Amino acid sequence: MKKQYKLGVIGGGFMAQAILSGIDFIKPKKIIVSDPSPAAQEKLSYLGVNVTENNRDVADNCEYLLLAVKPQTFPAVAESLRGVPVEKVISIMAGVKKQVIKDALFKEPKVVRVMPNLPCSIGFGMTALDLSDFEEDVDDCAFVQEIFNRIGNVLVVPEEKLNAVTGISGSGPAYVYLFIDGLIKAGMAQGLDEEEAKTLAVNTVVGGAEMVVHAEDKTIEEMVAAVCSKGGTTIQAVDSFKRDDMEGMIGRAVAACVKRAEELSEN
Repeated sequence: MKKQYKLGVIGGGFMAQAILSGIDFIKPKKIIVSDPSPAAQEKLSYLGVNVTENNRDVADNCEYLLLAVKPQTFPAVAESLRGVPVEKVISIMAGVKKQVIKDALFKEPKVVRVMPNLPCSIGFGMTALDLSDFEEDVDDCAFVQEIFNRIGNVLVVPEEKLNAVTGISGSGPAYVYLFIDGLIKAGMAQGLDEEEAKTLAVNTVVGGAEMVVHAEDKTIEEMVAAVCSKGGTTIQAVDSFKRDDMEGMIGRAVAACVKRAEELSEN
């Protein structure tokens, strides 16, 4: 039986709003969202989508169900859906494995796990998808990918790599913010005012990242070397980074993040 809504969303928080803001290939009237918060409901209403407090209304009447709640909230959500036959689930819940979702919901639905990151909120996100449950249906895969293509770039990976994805792109924006903050403070220590240092730091990071994207014929190592000249200024900073084991420091930080993601996945 054809469902009333193309997409149903349980959870209307920040990331759900970011995703819905980017979807322009589904008419708002074909989307329904549930959230108990009046403030969230008000923000969702501005997007033109249907809003409710009732999770069952959402799950029972949509073709695809997007779970956009915090992992610790999921057991209560699953209980609210007891007996509702859900067929296709898209989950952005960090650390919650597909089998856990299937076991908690009625009739073991097909599940896509998604790991988006914060820049999705401005259309420059990085999202990893495990589409293995949908791989036999081209239309299902295309629909899910199109949702997240609208808010950034998409990479398809198997579920067992999603914890590593968390360590690089899911949590990665925080690492970039820390680096930018360090550059700003270093610039101020060298006599720049805060706005000058911020402008220089932010635009340098954005420009450097764009060059990596477009320089397909060069390795990162070659690009570093292209900025450095023997006896010049850049090599002094690069050598300092190497003495402080910058690469090892980053590796240890990512490993700690991934370890915590694995711990959460086992809970």
